[in-house]
Amino acid sequence: MSRKKFIESQGATCRNWTWSWSFINEEKKVIIFGAWDTNTDGDTSLILSDTWQVSGRGRKQPAYEQSREHIRLIEEEGYELQTFPLIYSDANKDEEGIGPAKIEGFVPELSKKLLKKVGGKWYASDGEMSNQLPEEVGSPEEYVEGASKTVSVNTYERSADARAKCIAHHGYSCAVCGFNFEQVYGAIGEKYIHVHHIIPLAEIRKEYVLNPIKDLVPVCANCHGIIHRTRPALTVEQLKEHLSNK
Repeated sequence: MSRKKFIESQGATCRNWTWSWSFINEEKKVIIFGAWDTNTDGDTSLILSDTWQVSGRGRKQPAYEQSREHIRLIEEEGYELQTFPLIYSDANKDEEGIGPAKIEGFVPELSKKLLKKVGGKWYASDGEMSNQLPEEVGSPEEYVEGASKTVSVNTYERSADARAKCIAHHGYSCAVCGFNFEQVYGAIGEKYIHVHHIIPLAEIRKEYVLNPIKDLVPVCANCHGIIHRTRPALTVEQLKEHLSNK
């Protein structure tokens, strides 16, 4: 069964079958999103992001406005959200990782979801976001990060020297919320902070020399956990925006 026939069998349609990733059944007030496996962590999937308005080549994405309207219908008019899994392929991307996503396949099964917004991103969830926390692994090596293909999800190959240089430059206060462990806990919290990798490892396709000032940033344990509660991870700026809106 093709993706089009599957969606039509659910009484839904879209503006264009080539580029649409969201669909609507107006009679039953249901919105259906395809959820990429690469953007899915457990029962939570990133289904729309403000960053998707423009492609890697700087072109306006024709499906974005349609999907944004579908999100509005869920948020404001009570439409039900459902998703089905999409299997991602980067076969259409060039050596720099730029190019349209390709659907390698899909699973013709719909799941009812709840919509959650964090900053400029919208997630389809069963109600709870992932609870997986990032792990930090110390490494005595030079400031070199291993290729993403050899690194487990949420596991970071870090240099102790790189961490020290990051903190020496940025300090021990959280870059997101400003929390400082020593100020709150006293001596027991002295010189304690997590260090977050700004560039997601999934976007790193080869070994590279790490810049501890530009590529690492100190964050408190709470913000670090929330950053990695979504896939892909939130940026520091997105979480700061989310907090400011609260």
